[in-house]
Amino acid sequence: MKKVRPKKNLGQHFLTDLGIARRIADTVDAYPDIPVLEIGPGMGVMTQFLITKPRPFKAVEIDEESVEYLNGNFNGNGNCHADEHQLERKNFNVNCHADENNNKENVPVPVKVPVNSHWLIQGDFLKMDLNEVFEGRQFVLTGNYPYDISSQIFFKMLDNKELIPCCTGMIQREVAQRIAAKPGNKTYGILSVLIQAWYDTEYLFTVDETVFNPPPKVKSAVIRMTRNSRKDIGCDWALFKRVVKATFNQRRKMLRGSLKQLIADPLSLPLPAEFLTKRPEQLTHEEFVELTNAVAGATANGNGNVNVNHHADDNNIKENVPVSVNVNHHADDN
Repeated sequence: MKKVRPKKNLGQHFLTDLGIARRIADTVDAYPDIPVLEIGPGMGVMTQFLITKPRPFKAVEIDEESVEYLNGNFNGNGNCHADEHQLERKNFNVNCHADENNNKENVPVPVKVPVNSHWLIQGDFLKMDLNEVFEGRQFVLTGNYPYDISSQIFFKMLDNKELIPCCTGMIQREVAQRIAAKPGNKTYGILSVLIQAWYDTEYLFTVDETVFNPPPKVKSAVIRMTRNSRKDIGCDWALFKRVVKATFNQRRKMLRGSLKQLIADPLSLPLPAEFLTKRPEQLTHEEFVELTNAVAGATANGNGNVNVNHHADDNNIKENVPVSVNVNHHADDN
């Protein structure tokens, strides 16, 4: 079947290196006993390694051309197991993974999936009810995420954190560095604090521009986020997000300055004076919780103007991440 043409208007940059695709797919093995949902499979370069794992698998793709390609190449005439090397497709035999190093064009190897498995979902991940994907079961989220909506994907992950104990995948390198950054690091920011409140983060490896078609102008990176043991954040989550956003949006200011967006007189907060001379990148998770509770108390006493909305701010939480081109790896952007 004819390969999917990368669409400039969608910023498509398809991964072509099968070795890297396998490495990304294997990051889900941190949670080997639960289903996997892949976002934006494109032409299935990573799908071919995920679909053969002995666990339930589904993928969601918004691009109609990619869906047609996937349906034509990942057929439903049986299972492909690791020890079943020869699979018949049309008039020739292929190997599930053995020709990985000899595949000159790096085209996904056709594999077989269970009959009537309904593994491919055509739709927009951001609009899906994730409880319906695996009938309420927990699952690992993975994919080569579009740069321009990766933050929205991770906010949806946070909203469904009890369903998603592990999230892996490839994103823009600068965003991956920010997600994994620790307090005191200049890349530590909004995503760092919000994601690390509920997940342990790992920056796994960097991916060069040369393994994409066409090559983007920025490097990518593969990360893994695994649910930590925290059951309660220790403060109001919606207000926590507002405090984090307000302080990092003026990250060069001391807290006593940036908090004026939320309360009339930050100096009246029941916090040590030296606390308010810090900048947001210096605060640990525990200190952000302490700050949030102080702001909540001030608001309750009439010294604030915080308008708490549990979801309205998520799509507006953005940071100054350097991007020289607006790209995504596959076709599942809006």
